[in-house]
Amino acid sequence: MAEKTLIKNGIVLTLDKKIGNFHRADVLVEGAKIAAVSPDLNAEGAEVIDASDMIVMPGFVDTHRHTWEGILRNIGTDVPLEGEVSYLSFILSTLAPVFRPEDAYIGNLVGLYGAIDAGITTILDWSHIQATREHADAVIQALQESGMRAVFAYGYPWWKKPDEKQDDWFREIARQYFSSTDQLLTLALAPAGPEFTPLDVAKAQWALAREVGARITVHVGVGTAGKQGKLARMGKEGLLKEDTTYVHCTTLSDEEIGMIVDTGGTISLSAPTEMMMGHGMPPIQKFLDRGLRPSLSVDVETNMPNDMFTQMRTVYSLQRTLIFEKKLARKGGLPALLTARDVLEFATVEGARANGLLDKTGTLTPGKQADLILLRADLPNILPINDPISAVTWGMDTRNVDSVFVAGRALKRDGKLLNVDLSRLMQKAYEARDYVIARSGFKLPAIEKRS
Repeated sequence: MAEKTLIKNGIVLTLDKKIGNFHRADVLVEGAKIAAVSPDLNAEGAEVIDASDMIVMPGFVDTHRHTWEGILRNIGTDVPLEGEVSYLSFILSTLAPVFRPEDAYIGNLVGLYGAIDAGITTILDWSHIQATREHADAVIQALQESGMRAVFAYGYPWWKKPDEKQDDWFREIARQYFSSTDQLLTLALAPAGPEFTPLDVAKAQWALAREVGARITVHVGVGTAGKQGKLARMGKEGLLKEDTTYVHCTTLSDEEIGMIVDTGGTISLSAPTEMMMGHGMPPIQKFLDRGLRPSLSVDVETNMPNDMFTQMRTVYSLQRTLIFEKKLARKGGLPALLTARDVLEFATVEGARANGLLDKTGTLTPGKQADLILLRADLPNILPINDPISAVTWGMDTRNVDSVFVAGRALKRDGKLLNVDLSRLMQKAYEARDYVIARSGFKLPAIEKRS
């Protein structure tokens, strides 16, 4: 982008309730920030982008994705979370252990460019591939190269006992890469959590995050493991705070859900994953009833598509289905139905909040970073535009993502990714995939032939 860029005549969804949304308005970007949002802006010397047939809105925010799995896309679509053949045994215990740093790097790049292509401007990379310090350096390099706004959530390998130097690596990484908060990358810790480690280990890891001032993002309430009541024990010791995002939460007790809400925590739901892989029923209504709105996340591309359109539609459909079922059963006192605006905010505003970045992104507010997307409104799948918010949440998909900007820099324009050699990326992705498959001894599924 030029020093000044004026995006003209778009349908502008700021999602800032004080500013409002516009059927026709302009967005002025100066450097990395949004300078103004209003109809009929003028900016002498600015580059002008005609958005007459576009919806202009904040970029989507993904609050939990195991991005290193990019080279394993769709490899486990039919594999559940638990069981003899499961995500835990197959992905984390068979394929992950043979990943070299360069495989994690390419996996991250594939996932990140796929996210950008789908209109996601901010991602939390829940990175539990840190078998060595070199793995951490490799995935951070990919985050830097992508140009995305990202939270690097440093995780521990789930298939073996962590290296005794693992905590020291985290401290070193914090000093080396995250000494400033005025950058695209920020830091979090992704501990396995009390359901998957001894309580004393969980406590020590949460203390480590707070020692370096990093947010915490943790899986809780995950399948049968979530029924142990261990989060409640953490809560009773005063360890649950507002610096933590809780992922899934599907099998938590009501007491534990109340603790998350009461301590100011945020949540990340991956409803398609949770429903399809057997985590448990996504607890969206349990949190809404207590006044906590969720953020959304893709989770695993081994099983799921990489876009936020899928996430929005799933959680919207689920919540309304549950309420309509109760209505058909003639039950009273029903909660409010989610609206299209609600779920769009889950995918933007609440995502920014859960990532600790609401002061920088999530709305088109002057002074915030210019993280925005332009969505084509002139394609057959969506024209004519009647309700712009419903058009985004229900009518559009990734083909409508025309342009993506992060901190004022164009990462996608006119439907094409910038700053990446896609041919080389594809070559490297297949090379890394083939290495991992060969070393693991896994056989890719054969396509059945018809006689």
